[in-house]
Amino acid sequence: MYVVTGGAGFIGSNIVHGLEAAGLGPVAVIDRLRSGVKWRNIAKRELFDIVHPDHAMDFLEAHAGAVTAIIHMGAISATTETDADKIIENNFRFTMQLWHWCASNRVRFIYASSAATYGDGKMGFDDDASADALAALRPMNPYGWSKHLFDRRVAAMIADGDRLPPQWAGLKFFNVYGPNEYHKGGQQSVVSQTYPHAANQDAAVLFRSHHPDYEDGGQLRDFIWVGDCVDIVLWLLGNEGVSGIFNCGTGKARSFADLVHAVYGAMDREPLIEYIDTPVEIRDKYQYFTEAKMDRLRAAGYGKPMTELETGIATYVRDFLDTDDPYR
Repeated sequence: MYVVTGGAGFIGSNIVHGLEAAGLGPVAVIDRLRSGVKWRNIAKRELFDIVHPDHAMDFLEAHAGAVTAIIHMGAISATTETDADKIIENNFRFTMQLWHWCASNRVRFIYASSAATYGDGKMGFDDDASADALAALRPMNPYGWSKHLFDRRVAAMIADGDRLPPQWAGLKFFNVYGPNEYHKGGQQSVVSQTYPHAANQDAAVLFRSHHPDYEDGGQLRDFIWVGDCVDIVLWLLGNEGVSGIFNCGTGKARSFADLVHAVYGAMDREPLIEYIDTPVEIRDKYQYFTEAKMDRLRAAGYGKPMTELETGIATYVRDFLDTDDPYR
Protein backbone atom coordinates (compact mmCIF):
# COMPACT_ATOMS: atom_id res chain seq x y z
CA MET A 1 0.00 0.00 0.00
CA TYR A 2 1.12 3.54 -0.78
CA VAL A 3 0.06 6.27 1.63
CA VAL A 4 -0.07 9.84 0.36
CA THR A 5 -0.51 12.56 2.98
CA GLY A 6 -2.00 15.71 1.53
CA GLY A 7 -3.27 13.35 -1.14
CA ALA A 8 -6.31 15.51 -1.90
CA GLY A 9 -4.16 18.61 -2.32
CA PHE A 10 -2.49 19.93 -5.44
CA ILE A 11 0.76 17.99 -5.79
CA GLY A 12 -0.52 15.12 -3.65
CA SER A 13 -3.56 14.40 -5.82
CA ASN A 14 -1.39 14.42 -8.93
CA ILE A 15 0.89 11.87 -7.26
CA VAL A 16 -2.15 9.72 -6.42
CA HIS A 17 -3.11 9.87 -10.10
CA GLY A 18 0.46 8.95 -11.07
CA LEU A 19 0.50 5.95 -8.76
CA GLU A 20 -2.80 4.73 -10.20
CA ALA A 21 -1.65 5.26 -13.79
CA ALA A 22 1.55 3.32 -13.06
CA GLY A 23 -0.45 0.41 -11.67
CA LEU A 24 0.85 0.95 -8.13
CA GLY A 25 -1.51 0.51 -5.25
CA PRO A 26 -3.67 0.26 -3.32
CA VAL A 27 -3.45 3.94 -2.34
CA ALA A 28 -4.65 5.52 0.88
CA VAL A 29 -5.02 9.30 1.22
CA ILE A 30 -4.47 11.17 4.48
CA ASP A 31 -5.93 14.66 4.25
CA ARG A 32 -8.55 17.17 5.38
CA LEU A 33 -11.28 17.67 2.78
CA ARG A 34 -13.31 20.30 4.62
CA SER A 35 -16.31 21.90 2.90
CA GLY A 36 -14.87 23.25 -0.36
CA VAL A 37 -14.14 21.66 -3.74
CA LYS A 38 -10.94 19.90 -2.69
CA TRP A 39 -12.68 16.52 -2.76
CA ARG A 40 -12.92 16.83 -6.53
CA ASN A 41 -9.14 16.43 -6.79
CA ILE A 42 -9.52 12.74 -5.91
CA ALA A 43 -13.08 12.09 -7.11
CA LYS A 44 -11.85 10.03 -10.09
CA ARG A 45 -9.45 7.84 -8.14
CA GLU A 46 -9.97 4.36 -6.72
CA LEU A 47 -8.76 4.60 -3.14
CA PHE A 48 -8.22 2.17 -0.30
CA ASP A 49 -9.23 4.77 2.28
CA ILE A 50 -9.39 8.49 3.04
CA VAL A 51 -8.12 9.21 6.54
CA HIS A 52 -8.31 12.41 8.56
CA PRO A 53 -4.82 13.47 9.78
CA ASP A 54 -5.95 13.18 13.40
CA HIS A 55 -6.30 9.42 12.82
CA ALA A 56 -3.19 8.98 10.68
CA MET A 57 -1.00 7.20 13.22
CA ASP A 58 -3.80 4.81 14.22
CA PHE A 59 -4.35 3.98 10.54
CA LEU A 60 -0.65 3.36 9.99
CA GLU A 61 -0.41 1.10 13.05
CA ALA A 62 -3.41 -0.90 11.87
CA HIS A 63 -1.78 -1.45 8.44
CA ALA A 64 1.89 -1.51 9.41
CA GLY A 65 2.71 -4.69 7.54
CA ALA A 66 1.07 -3.52 4.33
CA VAL A 67 2.60 -0.07 3.80
CA THR A 68 5.36 0.10 1.18
CA ALA A 69 5.97 3.85 1.22
CA ILE A 70 4.63 7.08 2.67
CA ILE A 71 4.69 10.04 0.30
CA HIS A 72 4.29 12.98 2.64
CA MET A 73 2.93 16.05 0.82
CA GLY A 74 0.62 17.26 3.58
CA ALA A 75 1.49 20.63 5.08
CA ILE A 76 0.31 24.14 5.74
CA SER A 77 1.83 25.54 2.57
CA ALA A 78 0.59 29.13 2.57
CA THR A 79 3.56 31.47 2.76
CA THR A 80 1.18 34.05 4.23
CA GLU A 81 0.26 31.93 7.28
CA THR A 82 1.50 33.68 10.43
CA ASP A 83 0.54 31.18 13.17
CA ALA A 84 3.96 29.63 13.69
CA ASP A 85 2.74 27.24 16.41
CA LYS A 86 0.18 25.79 14.01
CA ILE A 87 2.77 25.52 11.24
CA ILE A 88 5.31 23.74 13.44
CA GLU A 89 2.73 21.26 14.73
CA ASN A 90 1.63 20.39 11.18
CA ASN A 91 4.82 20.77 9.16
CA PHE A 92 7.51 19.69 11.60
CA ARG A 93 6.21 17.59 14.47
CA PHE A 94 3.82 15.50 12.34
CA THR A 95 6.60 14.95 9.78
CA MET A 96 8.87 13.78 12.60
CA GLN A 97 6.22 11.30 13.72
CA LEU A 98 5.96 9.88 10.22
CA TRP A 99 9.74 9.71 9.83
CA HIS A 100 10.19 7.76 13.08
CA TRP A 101 7.30 5.44 12.19
CA CYS A 102 8.86 4.71 8.80
CA ALA A 103 12.27 4.10 10.37
CA SER A 104 10.80 1.71 12.95
CA ASN A 105 8.65 -0.16 10.43
CA ARG A 106 11.17 -0.20 7.53
CA VAL A 107 8.91 1.83 5.29
CA ARG A 108 10.21 4.17 2.58
CA PHE A 109 9.61 7.90 3.08
CA ILE A 110 9.41 10.69 0.50
CA TYR A 111 8.54 14.13 1.81
CA ALA A 112 7.93 17.64 0.50
CA SER A 113 10.53 20.22 1.38
CA SER A 114 10.39 23.56 -0.43
CA ALA A 115 12.41 26.11 -2.37
CA ALA A 116 11.18 28.52 0.32
CA THR A 117 14.01 27.10 2.45
CA TYR A 118 16.44 29.15 0.32
CA GLY A 119 15.06 32.44 1.58
CA ASP A 120 15.97 35.43 -0.56
CA GLY A 121 18.29 33.32 -2.72
CA LYS A 122 21.49 35.14 -1.76
CA MET A 123 23.06 31.79 -0.85
CA GLY A 124 22.04 30.28 -4.18
CA PHE A 125 19.75 27.35 -4.90
CA ASP A 126 22.08 24.40 -4.38
CA ASP A 127 20.46 21.38 -2.71
CA ASP A 128 23.56 20.68 -0.62
CA ALA A 129 22.18 18.74 2.36
CA SER A 130 25.29 18.99 4.53
CA ALA A 131 24.79 20.47 7.98
CA ASP A 132 26.99 23.48 7.22
CA ALA A 133 25.24 24.29 3.93
CA LEU A 134 21.80 24.01 5.51
CA ALA A 135 22.85 26.16 8.47
CA ALA A 136 23.70 29.01 6.08
CA LEU A 137 20.16 29.27 4.66
CA ARG A 138 17.74 31.89 5.98
CA PRO A 139 14.06 31.22 5.11
CA MET A 140 11.92 34.34 5.06
CA ASN A 141 8.59 33.06 6.42
CA PRO A 142 7.32 30.48 8.95
CA TYR A 143 6.40 28.02 6.19
CA GLY A 144 9.89 28.01 4.68
CA TRP A 145 11.44 27.84 8.13
CA SER A 146 9.33 24.80 9.13
CA LYS A 147 10.50 22.91 6.03
CA HIS A 148 14.09 23.98 6.64
CA LEU A 149 13.86 22.91 10.27
CA PHE A 150 12.99 19.38 9.22
CA ASP A 151 15.73 19.24 6.57
CA ARG A 152 18.24 20.21 9.26
CA ARG A 153 16.82 17.65 11.66
CA VAL A 154 17.32 14.94 9.03
CA ALA A 155 20.94 16.01 8.58
CA ALA A 156 21.45 15.82 12.35
CA MET A 157 19.85 12.36 12.60
CA ILE A 158 22.11 11.08 9.84
CA ALA A 159 25.18 12.57 11.55
CA ASP A 160 24.16 11.01 14.88
CA GLY A 161 23.73 7.57 13.32
CA ASP A 162 20.02 7.38 14.14
CA ARG A 163 17.85 4.71 12.58
CA LEU A 164 16.59 5.87 9.18
CA PRO A 165 13.85 4.74 6.82
CA PRO A 166 15.21 2.25 4.24
CA GLN A 167 14.82 5.01 1.63
CA TRP A 168 14.20 8.67 2.30
CA ALA A 169 14.03 11.69 0.02
CA GLY A 170 13.12 15.33 0.51
CA LEU A 171 11.99 17.28 -2.55
CA LYS A 172 12.50 21.05 -2.65
CA PHE A 173 9.62 22.06 -4.91
CA PHE A 174 10.02 25.30 -6.86
CA ASN A 175 7.09 27.05 -8.64
CA VAL A 176 4.78 24.17 -9.49
CA TYR A 177 1.78 24.61 -11.81
CA GLY A 178 -0.84 22.22 -13.12
CA PRO A 179 -4.33 20.79 -12.58
CA ASN A 180 -6.02 20.38 -9.18
CA GLU A 181 -4.70 23.60 -7.65
CA TYR A 182 -8.06 25.40 -7.82
CA HIS A 183 -8.84 25.10 -4.09
CA LYS A 184 -5.74 27.13 -3.24
CA GLY A 185 -7.33 30.53 -3.88
CA GLY A 186 -4.70 33.27 -4.00
CA GLN A 187 -1.96 30.65 -3.63
CA GLN A 188 -2.70 29.20 -7.08
CA SER A 189 0.04 29.40 -9.69
CA VAL A 190 0.30 32.47 -11.90
CA VAL A 191 -0.70 30.22 -14.82
CA SER A 192 -4.05 29.43 -13.20
CA GLN A 193 -4.57 33.05 -12.17
CA THR A 194 -3.74 34.32 -15.66
CA TYR A 195 -6.07 31.94 -17.51
CA PRO A 196 -9.38 33.76 -16.68
CA HIS A 197 -7.92 37.01 -18.01
CA ALA A 198 -6.89 35.33 -21.25
CA ALA A 199 -10.26 33.57 -21.53
CA ASN A 200 -12.08 36.92 -21.14
CA GLN A 201 -9.60 38.68 -23.45
CA ASP A 202 -8.64 40.98 -20.59
CA ALA A 203 -5.15 42.00 -19.51
CA ALA A 204 -3.20 39.76 -17.17
CA VAL A 205 -1.84 41.52 -14.08
CA LEU A 206 1.83 41.33 -13.12
CA PHE A 207 3.97 43.19 -10.62
CA ARG A 208 6.08 46.03 -11.94
CA SER A 209 9.82 45.62 -11.42
CA HIS A 210 11.45 47.77 -8.75
CA HIS A 211 14.94 46.43 -9.49
CA PRO A 212 17.21 48.14 -12.02
CA ASP A 213 18.45 44.83 -13.44
CA TYR A 214 14.98 43.53 -14.34
CA GLU A 215 12.40 45.02 -16.69
CA ASP A 216 8.69 44.84 -15.92
CA GLY A 217 7.66 41.20 -16.30
CA GLY A 218 11.29 40.16 -16.43
CA GLN A 219 11.35 38.75 -12.92
CA LEU A 220 12.52 35.13 -13.18
CA ARG A 221 11.23 31.92 -11.60
CA ASP A 222 11.83 28.22 -12.03
CA PHE A 223 8.33 27.12 -13.12
CA ILE A 224 7.84 23.34 -13.11
CA TRP A 225 4.96 21.33 -14.58
CA VAL A 226 3.39 19.14 -11.89
CA GLY A 227 3.74 16.09 -14.14
CA ASP A 228 7.52 16.41 -13.85
CA CYS A 229 7.21 16.39 -10.04
CA VAL A 230 5.14 13.20 -10.25
CA ASP A 231 7.70 11.60 -12.56
CA ILE A 232 10.47 12.32 -10.04
CA VAL A 233 8.46 10.74 -7.23
CA LEU A 234 7.73 7.65 -9.33
CA TRP A 235 11.39 7.42 -10.30
CA LEU A 236 12.41 7.51 -6.64
CA LEU A 237 9.92 4.73 -5.88
CA GLY A 238 11.54 2.70 -8.64
CA ASN A 239 15.05 3.34 -7.30
CA GLU A 240 15.05 2.37 -3.65
CA GLY A 241 18.80 2.88 -3.33
CA VAL A 242 18.51 6.65 -3.89
CA SER A 243 18.14 8.82 -0.80
CA GLY A 244 18.79 12.49 -0.16
CA ILE A 245 17.43 16.00 -0.48
CA PHE A 246 16.87 17.06 -4.07
CA ASN A 247 15.67 20.18 -5.83
CA CYS A 248 12.46 19.70 -7.81
CA GLY A 249 12.61 22.32 -10.55
CA THR A 250 13.61 22.55 -14.19
CA GLY A 251 16.99 24.19 -13.76
CA LYS A 252 15.91 26.89 -16.21
CA ALA A 253 14.49 30.18 -14.94
CA ARG A 254 11.84 31.86 -17.09
CA SER A 255 10.17 35.26 -16.82
CA PHE A 256 6.63 36.02 -15.76
CA ALA A 257 6.17 37.71 -19.14
CA ASP A 258 7.16 34.42 -20.83
CA LEU A 259 4.53 32.66 -18.74
CA VAL A 260 1.77 35.10 -19.65
CA HIS A 261 2.68 34.93 -23.34
CA ALA A 262 2.48 31.12 -23.15
CA VAL A 263 -1.01 31.19 -21.57
CA TYR A 264 -2.40 33.55 -24.20
CA GLY A 265 -0.55 31.67 -26.93
CA ALA A 266 -2.15 28.39 -25.87
CA MET A 267 -5.49 30.05 -26.62
CA ASP A 268 -4.29 31.64 -29.87
CA ARG A 269 -4.67 35.13 -28.43
CA GLU A 270 -2.42 38.15 -28.34
CA PRO A 271 -1.04 38.69 -24.83
CA LEU A 272 -2.21 41.66 -22.81
CA ILE A 273 -0.38 42.65 -19.62
CA GLU A 274 -1.10 45.35 -17.06
CA TYR A 275 1.67 46.12 -14.58
CA ILE A 276 0.96 47.23 -11.03
CA ASP A 277 3.33 48.25 -8.26
CA THR A 278 4.57 45.47 -6.02
CA PRO A 279 2.90 46.02 -2.63
CA VAL A 280 5.14 48.03 -0.32
CA GLU A 281 4.86 45.44 2.46
CA ILE A 282 6.57 42.75 0.35
CA ARG A 283 8.67 44.91 -1.97
CA ASP A 284 11.88 44.66 0.06
CA LYS A 285 11.57 40.87 0.29
CA TYR A 286 10.49 40.23 -3.28
CA GLN A 287 12.57 37.63 -5.13
CA TYR A 288 13.64 38.53 -8.65
CA PHE A 289 15.32 35.22 -9.48
CA THR A 290 14.96 31.56 -8.57
CA GLU A 291 16.51 28.65 -10.43
CA ALA A 292 16.95 25.11 -9.14
CA LYS A 293 20.37 23.55 -9.38
CA MET A 294 19.52 20.05 -10.63
CA ASP A 295 22.99 18.43 -10.66
CA ARG A 296 22.42 16.14 -7.68
CA LEU A 297 19.20 14.61 -8.98
CA ARG A 298 20.83 14.09 -12.38
CA ALA A 299 23.92 12.56 -10.77
CA ALA A 300 21.64 10.18 -8.83
CA GLY A 301 20.40 8.86 -12.17
CA TYR A 302 17.28 10.82 -13.06
CA GLY A 303 17.53 11.37 -16.80
CA LYS A 304 14.10 12.41 -18.04
CA PRO A 305 14.01 15.89 -19.62
CA MET A 306 11.93 18.54 -17.88
CA THR A 307 8.86 19.90 -19.65
CA GLU A 308 9.39 23.22 -21.42
CA LEU A 309 7.27 26.06 -20.05
CA GLU A 310 5.31 26.55 -23.29
CA THR A 311 4.59 22.82 -23.56
CA GLY A 312 3.45 22.45 -19.97
CA ILE A 313 1.25 25.53 -20.09
CA ALA A 314 -0.33 24.46 -23.40
CA THR A 315 -1.19 21.08 -21.88
CA TYR A 316 -2.58 22.71 -18.74
CA VAL A 317 -4.71 25.23 -20.63
CA ARG A 318 -6.01 23.00 -23.42
CA ASP A 319 -6.50 19.75 -21.48
CA PHE A 320 -7.70 21.18 -18.17
CA LEU A 321 -8.35 24.90 -17.67
CA ASP A 322 -10.20 25.44 -20.94
CA THR A 323 -12.49 22.40 -20.55
CA ASP A 324 -15.74 21.63 -18.76
CA ASP A 325 -13.86 19.42 -16.28
CA PRO A 326 -10.49 20.90 -15.25
CA TYR A 327 -9.70 18.15 -12.73
CA ARG A 328 -7.11 15.42 -13.27
